[in-house]
Amino acid sequence: MTQTILLVEDSASLTAYLTPELQFEGYQVLLATDGQAAWETWQAQAATIDLVLLDWMIPKIDGLGVMRRIRKQSAVPIMMMTARDYVGDKVAGLDNGADDYLTKPFEIEELLARIRVLIRRNRVQSATQYVVGDLTLDTKARQVHRGGQLAQLTQREYDLLLVLVQHAGQALTRDELLDAAWGTEFDGQTNIIDVYIRYLRQKLERPGTAPLIHTVRGVGYMLQATNE
Repeated sequence: MTQTILLVEDSASLTAYLTPELQFEGYQVLLATDGQAAWETWQAQAATIDLVLLDWMIPKIDGLGVMRRIRKQSAVPIMMMTARDYVGDKVAGLDNGADDYLTKPFEIEELLARIRVLIRRNRVQSATQYVVGDLTLDTKARQVHRGGQLAQLTQREYDLLLVLVQHAGQALTRDELLDAAWGTEFDGQTNIIDVYIRYLRQKLERPGTAPLIHTVRGVGYMLQATNE
């Protein structure tokens, strides 16, 4: 089945280069050269789009604005593609819903490899429900319940929890969690994982509930129901 990529980029030379490369790999390409056109294309064809390749600095609505709008409706994979290489910009992009972040200039082989990873990951997650003890994670609805109560998670908290749930009972290192949940080479410290684990524990492990996320000394973290 042909997969469709929404390419949002205002550089004529880059779109002229990327479009045939993507088509050669078998993708159908929908092109938008500004944020308003991207949003209108998304609204009209969201059901057919498998991935959004999104430039940050585009006219009318910037890439971050487009991504925020899409994230209110969908978990479609989004890769930001931009010349902004400051760590703070990467964090902002990832925390607002990007699945990956590629800094220009880049090699086409790396772009294509990352696209394959994101589409494959989304296909695996597309209609799966995970249950660990009294925790339920529904990837189709992107909802997490603990003891029947809905947990309000941010995009990054959800992504990290999903990795833990998918590997329930396995000890994962901070590097493994960072790579799987952030989906890119992250220039910050791996202790960002500790910060987000703390956020998850605050939201999922209230007084009277058994711990789910366990610290594995010398390794990292593991999600496991205490009765398993």
